[in-house]
Amino acid sequence: MENIALAEPGAHLSIWALFMQASWVVKLVMLGLIAASVWSWAIIVDKLVAYARMRVSLDRFEQIFWSGQSLEELYRTLADRKTTGMGAIFVAAMREWKKSFEKGAKSPIGLQNRIDKAMDLALTREMEKLEGRLGFLATTGSAAPFIGLFGTVIGIMTSFQAIAASKNTSLSVVAPGIAEALLATAIGLLAAIPAVIAYNKLTSDAGKLGAKMEGFADEFSAILSRQIDEKVAQKV
Repeated sequence: MENIALAEPGAHLSIWALFMQASWVVKLVMLGLIAASVWSWAIIVDKLVAYARMRVSLDRFEQIFWSGQSLEELYRTLADRKTTGMGAIFVAAMREWKKSFEKGAKSPIGLQNRIDKAMDLALTREMEKLEGRLGFLATTGSAAPFIGLFGTVIGIMTSFQAIAASKNTSLSVVAPGIAEALLATAIGLLAAIPAVIAYNKLTSDAGKLGAKMEGFADEFSAILSRQIDEKVAQKV
């Protein structure tokens, strides 16, 4: 009988029991943190897969681009496809190039500026895709500990109310509220820590991919600039 009596308090301090006996405010805090954690992990996994695919796509496009295939042939191949990364930048530049010459572009400087602007816009759109939803990770990483702390404060207040109501300061009266408070804190940290680590890594990875695409845009701009000069020289 003595062993059973000693086991009961531990049973009442299980995670599920603590959640069920928590006040509705603390339950909302815990559920909100759990939902934020689940969504954060969904974003993390999705971004890791997307970045891996983007790296493969960039490497494949670079191999094709520098293989010696003509720009016109490559443009015809990609024009009607859904392109991403360097392919999207290339198609945007070539589309502006062809539109300008079809309309009889007279200013080589204006043509170069329009091409650069088209590539900048395409690069911006690609970066928006890469960095999309990363803000949620930053928000979760910064706010989750404080939300958990709010649940901690409510739990401690519950302990003091229990002491005041029972006029008893024994551990059996105080422990549930304190354990409830610590559980809210733990869930807040479990949501925040992976979000912060993932945000820093994914932001760094997105920056590297963006730098690679920006480097290609600069190289392609130089190639088109030489071709513009050649066409102007031929007209003269």
